[in-house]
Amino acid sequence: MGHGPIRTRRGADADEHFSGRPRGGKNYGPPRDKFEAGIKGSKDSERDELLEAKKLTSKEDAAYEQSFSMFIPTNFPIVPVRLVIAQWKQNCGGNDNCSDDSPVVAIRYVSGVLKITHQIGRHQTTLFETKDEARGQWLDFKFQTRFTTNETGRVKAWLNGKQVVDYTGVNAYPENEQTGYTHPSRFYFKMGLYRDLMAEPMTIYIDEYRKKELPEGSF
Repeated sequence: MGHGPIRTRRGADADEHFSGRPRGGKNYGPPRDKFEAGIKGSKDSERDELLEAKKLTSKEDAAYEQSFSMFIPTNFPIVPVRLVIAQWKQNCGGNDNCSDDSPVVAIRYVSGVLKITHQIGRHQTTLFETKDEARGQWLDFKFQTRFTTNETGRVKAWLNGKQVVDYTGVNAYPENEQTGYTHPSRFYFKMGLYRDLMAEPMTIYIDEYRKKELPEGSF
């Protein structure tokens, strides 16, 4: 990530949501470059992400709304390398059985294709994808989520004001001794750059992040 365009359209109430580029504030830790050796046959990876504070993570079976804007520069490399720019992870608690599991929901940008994916097992599902040019413009995302291991799970997503995802069903990994997840789970959010190891640099800009819990039964 780097310094660049700022998209701040209005002020923010720090108790409820956040505004501006959230670097090093009380709700996010400072971004850090981190190398991760591959495990269980996966490729080596590296990340520079902003991690949601523990006290703000999502509770299982509760509804939340999050919105944020991302700017991908025009010179951003178009490469066939795994790249996650935002992700919702089910908290594993350091258990080896689930330590390498994929995010339950993720925004990915690979080979010039922008995707929203869902995964709670061996196979990944694409909920939305577009090959439209995503670089050189602000991308305004809004998500409404309720993560749960039963059929009442929800994921709704909007891109630039247009709804692109409306998913209902199981959207969390099973919670048992075999998977390593405990009940009830917590779900945390990260955004930035998470990719397979490569030499070429990447820069992305983030602004206007907000999160709030929705009233029970709101969707």
